Amino acid sequence: MLVIVGLGNPGTQYAKNRHNIGFMAVDAIHRRNPSFTPWRKRFQAETSEGNLAGEKVILLKPQTYMNESGQAVGAAMRFFKLSPSDITVLYDELDLVPGKVKIKVGGGSGGHNGIKSIDAHIGKDYRRVRLGIGHPGSKERVTGYVLGDFAKVDQDWLEPLLDTVADNADLLVHSNDGEFMNRVHKAVTGKGDNMPEGSTPAGRPKAARTGQSHIRQARTKAKPEMPKEGPLAAMLKGLLGSKDSN
Repeated sequence: MLVIVGLGNPGTQYAKNRHNIGFMAVDAIHRRNPSFTPWRKRFQAETSEGNLAGEKVILLKPQTYMNESGQAVGAAMRFFKLSPSDITVLYDELDLVPGKVKIKVGGGSGGHNGIKSIDAHIGKDYRRVRLGIGHPGSKERVTGYVLGDFAKVDQDWLEPLLDTVADNADLLVHSNDGEFMNRVHKAVTGKGDNMPEGSTPAGRPKAARTGQSHIRQARTKAKPEMPKEGPLAAMLKGLLGSKDSN
């Protein structure tokens, strides 16, 4: 059994926030995989049971607000007698460009309050699916940024990311993390290989990033054309040239 956790804040006022991309991803898995049951409340969370790649999977969205997410995850893990290695958490990552996905086991929280809470309740040895939302540029702007809604232009990369996460969740069940990341990358960027660190969803350098998934080609200014010589100018040029040769 695998528990797939999406992190976010409950309530309609937070539903479209960048901080809720974990909820969005788990909702997409639920929506696009018909084996899952309707949502029901337990473990201080909304849960749904289904099957992916022949394995039983529990989808879980903590309803305790972000900084207490570990309560729900810990309760579910104890009830099903699971270990941290059976837990996969999907959440927003400021340190990845929008649309980029990275997966790791263990490590630091990166300042994410939901991850801090889960670490405190079950330890650090669970799998983390980090969904890039980009950084606003300064620490002072982080809270307003993550609690702000995705912009309209973000849908260019957000929709294919969520759909591809949902349609390839079976790869998470089999721990085929490399293939999972490559498929998401291809869906978001149109390229087949996973992005190197520091690149953007469209493969542009950071300085050129606009948040859109398509690439705008830089336009170079053409050099102004010099006016063509008239007959009088040509005659004067010829006379001057003759004088200089004497």
